[in-house]
Amino acid sequence: MLLLQYTLIYASILILVALGGMFSERSGVINIGLEGIMVLGALGGAFVLHFISPAVPAVAVIFITLLVSALVGMVASLLLAVAAINFKADQTLVGTAMNMLATAAATVIVKSYNSSWSSGSNVSAILDYIETRKVFLIKTPVIELNFFMILTLVLLAIAIIILYKTRFGMRLMACGEHPQAADSVGINVFKMRYCGVLISGFCGGIGGLIYVCASNSSWDFQYGVAGAGFLAMAVMIFGQWNPVRIALSAILFGLFRAIADAYSGYDFLVHLVSGEFYKMLPYIISLVVLAFTSKKSRAPKAEGIPYDKGAR
Repeated sequence: MLLLQYTLIYASILILVALGGMFSERSGVINIGLEGIMVLGALGGAFVLHFISPAVPAVAVIFITLLVSALVGMVASLLLAVAAINFKADQTLVGTAMNMLATAAATVIVKSYNSSWSSGSNVSAILDYIETRKVFLIKTPVIELNFFMILTLVLLAIAIIILYKTRFGMRLMACGEHPQAADSVGINVFKMRYCGVLISGFCGGIGGLIYVCASNSSWDFQYGVAGAGFLAMAVMIFGQWNPVRIALSAILFGLFRAIADAYSGYDFLVHLVSGEFYKMLPYIISLVVLAFTSKKSRAPKAEGIPYDKGAR
């Protein structure tokens, strides 16, 4: 049951973050900065859980924490939106810079906060939220579920409806496939791309929160989210930018990530195979999967290409 529990948790993270990346790329903007958005979203949510009073009702704690993480993620994604859409900067370079900046900024902020309460010279970048994180837990006779798992299913259903059943979704995809044609029928390409990037920030911020608090009562921001954002991008590519396929891919990748956590702690297995191998397993699997499937991938045609309104 522990393996199933971990699989569902990691699948929830990967689904949300990959969906965010999908919306961004469907609009035509490559969001390499998902890792950094996760870190900053996690930082915002962790501070809320760290500071909020135990007397606050559980529903309010859940709502405020999710709201702050989502808003911080959206603000972080604005860095990419402004640089890539307005200034037509290289999207890969901007995303990479965001990843580096986010982890460094989170480390400095948390260390600065801890240093104000500690007289020692060796200040950690750890935030704890031992009691408050329990509001997200849903205990059943069979397995301990998490509120985030339910939230992920709801957001997945909403993403499918938005993308394929609404005018907004059709326009968003048009901007990622042929922005000039979309512009010619009156669609504001810049506005739609901003929406796609902001949605990726919303999902990435919540995904970061899940990563640091779903199975942990404290987090050292010096380690960021350990490549979860890049793993989510692999899920997005393997899932062919399709929400249903992304969900199925996330379960597969989540299983291997869960194996790394569930079985690396068993001594008899570690004697057979190094514990470090289990930690490497999800990333090895992602490389193997992408090596065999990337040739068949069909990304949005205009992704990564800055839109020039005067070009035809």
